[in-house]
Amino acid sequence: MGMMSEFKEFAVKGNVVDMAVGIIIGAAFGKIVTSLVNDVIMPPIGLLLGGVNFTELSLKLKDAVLGADGAVVTKAVTLNYGLFIQTVIDFLIVAFCIFLMVKAVNKLKREPPAKPAAK
Repeated sequence: MGMMSEFKEFAVKGNVVDMAVGIIIGAAFGKIVTSLVNDVIMPPIGLLLGGVNFTELSLKLKDAVLGADGAVVTKAVTLNYGLFIQTVIDFLIVAFCIFLMVKAVNKLKREPPAKPAAK
């Protein structure tokens, strides 16, 4: 069997196509969750914490270097922990949704208990 025909057989198997569909749907779902966290969940949390915008939370490690004309020569070095917090919340929501989906699929796959044989 030639390499091309072997690759064709591999590529058109149902599992590969299912995996590709899952990856595409997963990427779209990730965008939805990111929007949910950034646009719906974090603003009220920031408001409750005194108007904090999590995307702006950072620790400056080194100031920016300005040239003689006032233009930025080297950007400031910052530790953006607010963005990290949002990413962790994104992950937790995605992980929880996947957990619920796997739990539902496993529940559907369970076989009903065997009925005792009639005597």
